[in-house]
Amino acid sequence: MQGNIQGIRYSVITVALAGFLFGFDTIVISGADLPIQKLWNTGDWFHGVFIMSMALWGTVFGALLGGIPCDKFGRKTTLFWIGILYLTSAIGSALATDPYFFSFFRFIGGLGVGASSVAAPIYISEIAPAKKRGKLVATYQFNIVFGIFVAFFSNYQIGLYMGANAWRWMLGVEAIPAALYCMMILCVPNSPRWLFLNGNDETRARSLLQQLDPDGDIEERIALIKKSILSKKSSFFSGQHSKPIMLAFLIAFFNQVSGINFILYYAPRIFEAAGIDQSNTLVASIPIGAVNLIFTLLGMNLIDRMGRRQLMTIGSIGYIITLLGVAWSFYSGAGGWLVVFFVSAFVGAHAIGQGAVIWVFISEIFPNTVRANGMSLGSGTHWVFAAIITMITPAVLSAFSPVAIFLFFTVMMFLQLVWVRTRMPETKGKKLEEIELELG
Repeated sequence: MQGNIQGIRYSVITVALAGFLFGFDTIVISGADLPIQKLWNTGDWFHGVFIMSMALWGTVFGALLGGIPCDKFGRKTTLFWIGILYLTSAIGSALATDPYFFSFFRFIGGLGVGASSVAAPIYISEIAPAKKRGKLVATYQFNIVFGIFVAFFSNYQIGLYMGANAWRWMLGVEAIPAALYCMMILCVPNSPRWLFLNGNDETRARSLLQQLDPDGDIEERIALIKKSILSKKSSFFSGQHSKPIMLAFLIAFFNQVSGINFILYYAPRIFEAAGIDQSNTLVASIPIGAVNLIFTLLGMNLIDRMGRRQLMTIGSIGYIITLLGVAWSFYSGAGGWLVVFFVSAFVGAHAIGQGAVIWVFISEIFPNTVRANGMSLGSGTHWVFAAIITMITPAVLSAFSPVAIFLFFTVMMFLQLVWVRTRMPETKGKKLEEIELELG
């Protein structure tokens, strides 16, 4: 029995490592932002569209199309090729000789990020016992923020010692964890629900379910899964799945109009606008990663106790307070390290709310037969808005005051709070098939 438990832990930790690469890949560009713009003398719109947001457009495609290989080839095979995409992107971006090649390899990495945000939460949600599913899927989110923290710290350290080409080392170092992940993923089993769904190996699927939840009624679990697979014959957009589709769209939409990627991608620019010396902007970014890590750990440990809806409520209130604090800091002229404080507190509110909940919630609310499609829709929505916000940020920062920008995000988070309290269902402690029945 102990060996079975260790095998489950290995699978979760390994698949969650895709989240580390996700976080590292998306944030490492913040350290290369200004050096690349100066090196290739790019304008704000070109820089926003091709340099900063190209990875995110790759992420959009990876998320929207990631459900296809998940269903056809399996979650495990998809996760392996995601690692290959990360590895290729890291090496290619570091060696790029012009902005076009650079953008191409960042796009490749984005494909990996997008597909990862589909395949990894699905895999973990399908192997996790109901009572621990929130915490185990949130392990993926923890690895995302751990990757973010390591990227901020890595950028700072490399920036100190590597001179004019530091940005190349910042991007290229990702190849090391990417190669390690590719080797580790070969040793995880396939998802038992995918095995049932594709009729590949019912005997193996039954054995895996028994290992994953030895105290549960295995025949009841199998009966529920088979009923779910056989009873859902309609297409994804037939109207039968309209409720989970709307829930996935809205949680992903609100995630991005909180301003989280705006802050994570452009933290050095925001701090420079607040009056912090350019030489200290990377140092000021490190507390963001630390707070993100600490509050994600807190969210992981609370999500199966307090539930998804309660954490979203706490996070929404925290968003509103901290975003108003950032706006006031700019308006009053206080700026400086007070902005760093409120931005760090904002990231803490995100980590314990949206950060802990989004991937768990989307991976839970869709039936077995369309879970990959549903995860693709939710993840794709998240990344479309992330790409748009990242693309327009350099121009928006030039056209609008920080006060106006952060007040806009505040209004959006008030709307999120209303949605959470009036429309968001609770899913904690329920089997995936039970949630499917409740959502109709």
